[in-house]
Amino acid sequence: MAEDRRYEQDYLRPLRRVLIGVMVVLLALIFLIWRIDSPRVEQFRMAVIDRVVPSFDWAMRPVAHVATLAEDFRSYARIIEQNQELRRELQQMRAWREAALQLEQKNAQLLDLNQVRLDPQLTHVTGVVMADSGSPFRKSVLLNVGARDGVQDGWAAMDGLGLAGRIAGVGQRTARVVLLTDTASAVPVIVQPSGQRAMLIGDNSPFPILEFVESPDDLRPGDRVVSSDDGGVFPAGLLVGEVVVTRDRRQRVRIAADYGRLDFLRVLRSRPVERITDSGSVIAPVEGVTTLPDLSEPAEGTGDG
Repeated sequence: MAEDRRYEQDYLRPLRRVLIGVMVVLLALIFLIWRIDSPRVEQFRMAVIDRVVPSFDWAMRPVAHVATLAEDFRSYARIIEQNQELRRELQQMRAWREAALQLEQKNAQLLDLNQVRLDPQLTHVTGVVMADSGSPFRKSVLLNVGARDGVQDGWAAMDGLGLAGRIAGVGQRTARVVLLTDTASAVPVIVQPSGQRAMLIGDNSPFPILEFVESPDDLRPGDRVVSSDDGGVFPAGLLVGEVVVTRDRRQRVRIAADYGRLDFLRVLRSRPVERITDSGSVIAPVEGVTTLPDLSEPAEGTGDG
């Protein structure tokens, strides 16, 4: 063992140093040759490349595959980043789409509020629905208009399509609207084209009941239901909905107002209807006659004897 160690120290170490020195010199020469800018050196370099590189094709394949794999990985990382960015943009687009739909609905409702033609003597004030009662036993909403806007109890409230309810409680800045589906709601209506008069009574269901109909057999599903001025509650002719027959075989009304999207309500300023009490004032006087003779008294000269 001692001889082997001595042999290694005497011969292998100097041989290693010589080989390392030769490799360093060779690499330095190759570097210098590669740095020399001369046509002859360029020809020599090309000749070396043509001679050496093709024989090392098998050694370059793993390197090429590793480079391709690295490029694919970078491309995959870029695709992941682009996918995440597209997802964020998609979420933003969905939020913008929802906001656009809400604005479109509000715009359509406002357009309906401006385009509906009612009695020219009727004026209105439009309020924003602030809150819903949220109770299964009460169907009402709050508006941001009140006594300061001249709102009074009993006035009709409409959305862009039809009658929604009536004012039942007025504050200085707010008012409560009892919807037609509430149990406290009872509205006189007329069913067209039959002209049947009835009462629309809410029962907390989506379809209020038609009660006190004169001839129920004359009603048909799809008949138009409008408000009546009986009792002076509402102006006549306001669209309420249409007749439907539910599973319990009762005649009900599908409300025209969209209760699912009550963002704005128009409160109609109702005025009491002038009623004619003196029927004689509507009869035109006869020309040349100021008073009519009383036929109940006998004329002069026609008495006995």
